[in-house]
Amino acid sequence: MTQTLNGFNQLVNAEEYFEFFQLPYDPQVVNVNRLHILQKFSALIKPIASQSPDLSESELLDRYRSALQEAYDTFLTSSPLTEKLFKVFNDKPKNVVLLSQIGSD
Repeated sequence: MTQTLNGFNQLVNAEEYFEFFQLPYDPQVVNVNRLHILQKFSALIKPIASQSPDLSESELLDRYRSALQEAYDTFLTSSPLTEKLFKVFNDKPKNVVLLSQIGSD
């Protein structure tokens, strides 16, 4: 697959991103953390283009490649619960009293 920005924009699933950037990956790690890796990757690439508008296409894709590697590496040593990338992990439940909030007088 030719590495162009247009080609990058055609990618759909995690495996395609790894193949596009020719990055090695453990399919088991991707299967378990697929959405979390892609969410982290998305968060990492979002500022790249906006903060560096003068990058060439190849420089931009190199930075995207590094961002995907970083996102993948994150889940080799961490967990989705630790990273809390999705809103559901950060929302405080309503009408719930946690045991840590109950004091004994």
